[in-house]
Amino acid sequence: MKVHFIAIGGSVMHQLALALSKKGYQVTGSDDEIFEPAQGNLQKEGLLPAAFGWFPEKITANLDAVILGMHAKQDNPELQKARELGLKIYSFPEYIYQESREKTRVVVGGSHGKTTTTSMIMHALKKAGKDFDYLVGARLEGFDQSVQVTHAPIIVCEGDEYPASVIEKRPKFHFLFPHIAILTGIAWDHINVFPTFDFYLEQFTIFIQKIEPGGILIYNETDPVLKKLVMQNKRSDIRYQPYQVPFHTISNGKTTLTIDDQTGVLQVFGNHNLLNLHAAWYVCRELGMNAATFVKAISSFTGAAKRLELLASNDTTIVYRDFAHAPSKVKATIDAVKQQFPNRTLVGVLELHTYSSLNEQFMNEYKGAMDKADKAAVFYSRHALELKRMPDLPAEKVLAGFGKPGLKVVNDKEELLQWLQQLNFKNACLLLMSSGNYDGADMLTFAQQITGK
Repeated sequence: MKVHFIAIGGSVMHQLALALSKKGYQVTGSDDEIFEPAQGNLQKEGLLPAAFGWFPEKITANLDAVILGMHAKQDNPELQKARELGLKIYSFPEYIYQESREKTRVVVGGSHGKTTTTSMIMHALKKAGKDFDYLVGARLEGFDQSVQVTHAPIIVCEGDEYPASVIEKRPKFHFLFPHIAILTGIAWDHINVFPTFDFYLEQFTIFIQKIEPGGILIYNETDPVLKKLVMQNKRSDIRYQPYQVPFHTISNGKTTLTIDDQTGVLQVFGNHNLLNLHAAWYVCRELGMNAATFVKAISSFTGAAKRLELLASNDTTIVYRDFAHAPSKVKATIDAVKQQFPNRTLVGVLELHTYSSLNEQFMNEYKGAMDKADKAAVFYSRHALELKRMPDLPAEKVLAGFGKPGLKVVNDKEELLQWLQQLNFKNACLLLMSSGNYDGADMLTFAQQITGK
């Protein structure tokens, strides 16, 4: 197989390129800019383009497939050449489907918890010695890459609702046709792509329709929006498995789980993680795993990168960072830390960094999201607004949206650090939530300073 990647430097694109190269395919690619870690990863495997830019001469009639990344534009010269030659052009998910036609396909969809749920399934399958391929959106301990494509009989995919490519605007998870599907919950996100909630909701209705006949939908019945959607779109040719928070106890900051009389102490915590875990259990059971094997395996799961990741700690202070940015994720993460450590002061710092989160019209979606934090700050930089070519976001709109008394709204990273430095972190948890980097503020050093680590 000869495969060419247009925009090979993308975080998942380059991972697929590496995976196909390891499978023995002839892989080439182009991009106009490639950053680390993609650059180093591609270089190591001899797949880094000799020069940055687009080179139509790389597109030849003997290519079996051209894989088009999100970063490529409609007028891309390599895309135009591929079209002229009548070559097969695939978006990332379309190509993943081509590689997994003969596999049992597991697809994890939903507005939140996709990466963690996918990671939990992968962790349990690996511990149980199962052979499987995967596609996941984060670095996971014990796995060299985030995409693997071999001749394994199973593939586990994180199913993103974002558009597949510049020429295929439908969501990625519409192209994977699962035998085992999960929906973790629905909370409006990506308002730049889905301007109304109804339009966003429709994408999940379509996803349910894409499940293979004879398949199963595993869904979070504690989410009223999702539950209503599932009930309104019942199919007679698939099975349904609702899930909820499984039985557990919390003692001294540790959670003990029980499934089918099997118990284990977990490394992760919070109702959102317990929900993700319960969904993962039903998938693993569907793939032939018993409860004893699953509980033993999941007890050693430490989480996906930047998902309630422990940054630093001592006897009286704990610092976590989390990728949370959408309202439902922020609320779930804050609630989880407060539930786990009810007697500690919870300091929550949220960076607004995505298009949706910086949009004045979206602010009301955050109502109540940070209520459980004892002290809370929302940070966003003017630089982020400029990069996204967005209008100014007035602090009073943020305050009104969150509706939290005493909320600190900050635009300057130095002011944010000063605010943090004057707080008392004895018997406290600091929760840093962002999909950005606080405009370059060194949060890791601050975490180490307050814990003495």
